[in-house]
Amino acid sequence: MHYSVVIVAAGVGQRMKLGFNKAYAKLSTGKTIVETTVAVFLQDPDCKQIVLVTDMEDPYTKQLAAQYGRLVVARGGATRQESVCSGLRAVLCDYVLIHDGARPYVRLELIDRVKKALEIEKAALLAIPSRDTVKRVKDGYVVETYPRSELMLAQTPQGFETDLIIDCYKKAMKEGYLATDDVSLVEHYSDVPVKIVEGSPSNFKITTPDDLR
Repeated sequence: MHYSVVIVAAGVGQRMKLGFNKAYAKLSTGKTIVETTVAVFLQDPDCKQIVLVTDMEDPYTKQLAAQYGRLVVARGGATRQESVCSGLRAVLCDYVLIHDGARPYVRLELIDRVKKALEIEKAALLAIPSRDTVKRVKDGYVVETYPRSELMLAQTPQGFETDLIIDCYKKAMKEGYLATDDVSLVEHYSDVPVKIVEGSPSNFKITTPDDLR
């Protein structure tokens, strides 16, 4: 299955306290977070287009675009949702994966699982079971406890038929509806079922300085 991937790497990452886009922070390998993330998709021959949503004026970004013919750069927005919307405008393939640029440890095996699901589904996402009990809290007090057996933690990439996710994004932008991930828009604006695909704890999102390794 041929696909485009939108890699969202435009966030400032305030919790990282770096003073610059965390996507350009270096891992212990000496490579940046975004470089490591992009490299995984470059290994997949089914990935026909990489849309990197980030700072278009950054010299490193320009270097990446010049180095890899299937990589294009889209301008990031004020929010993640605006950034994804910007990236989707550049997508060329009938299927698209949307991935957090700050998840550099995604593996081809995980990407293949999402691709396989999209052979029969219109939307799919990686997720892992919650290891912790989750409480709903209001004003500092527990309101209820959710059954842990029914809870999963969403990861990326999340995959879609391109027309479906673009339509959902257009509706969300028009109404000003904000969601914390892309699948949420499909849940809100369509009756399309979303397939859960087994993710991995190693596919975590770099959020704080302690996550760098």
